[in-house]
Amino acid sequence: MPTGLRARDAARDAGRRLRGSGAPEPEASAEVLLSELLGVGRGELSLHGQPLSDGQARLYAGWIERRANREPVQRIVGRAYFRNLVLGLNEETLIPRPDTESVVDAALELLDERGGEGVVLDVGTGSGAIAISIAQERPRATVHATDFSARALEAAKENATENGASVRFHRADLFAGLTILERGVDLLVSNPPYIEAEAVEKLAPEVRYWDPRPALDGGPDGLLFYRRVFEEAPPLLRDGAGVVLEVGDGQGEAVLGLGKDAGFVPLGLREDLAGTPRAALLRWGR
Repeated sequence: MPTGLRARDAARDAGRRLRGSGAPEPEASAEVLLSELLGVGRGELSLHGQPLSDGQARLYAGWIERRANREPVQRIVGRAYFRNLVLGLNEETLIPRPDTESVVDAALELLDERGGEGVVLDVGTGSGAIAISIAQERPRATVHATDFSARALEAAKENATENGASVRFHRADLFAGLTILERGVDLLVSNPPYIEAEAVEKLAPEVRYWDPRPALDGGPDGLLFYRRVFEEAPPLLRDGAGVVLEVGDGQGEAVLGLGKDAGFVPLGLREDLAGTPRAALLRWGR
């Protein structure tokens, strides 16, 4: 990339390069990466009068090449934005998606039925997006979070600290070893792996090559982890505990049915901003 370019010209040239590579949303990617590099809002780029320094131009050119090779913007800059949070990422954390905000909204609704208080357990926390959001937005709740990956928990713990949220983290394979929470959880929430195993290889390169497969692969029919949740969670749940589970496209009714068969009471589905059913809500016991 030539040095001495002003921001709007650098973004235009980068957008053209990304469009030629086939990367989706090329102009948006070019602008977001440049705004991150310069530390200004995306809408301020056209007002940024200073030309890029040689170092900035080289770094930006490298970022654009990485994006042209289908590395996600969030991986390039090492962080993602979710609700009110800035979340650091590593190789074992899923990039949090806006779809998951509807899961947090549904969880907060159920928590508010208890006056915003209670014990919350986020299973498979990854970057901590769900747990930290709940802890930040409902500070009277006691929030616990688990993940099987030690590296994911490192990121989640750092994210909780950076965002000023109190979350108690546990390394666990779903619920294994969480005896301290026995019969004490008022709200269970999770974004489990739900992609059918054979479909993982058909996902977009940004997901297939850059998100950790264990966070994607839900077994042959995509429902493996829901079955485990419904089988393994009850010893930790108080009577009347709420359950909020993110679901993939078209999975909502099947997940509610699995829960009903396991003794949970289906409460319905919540849609994401695109109008797709994204969260299955259930209750345990009475």
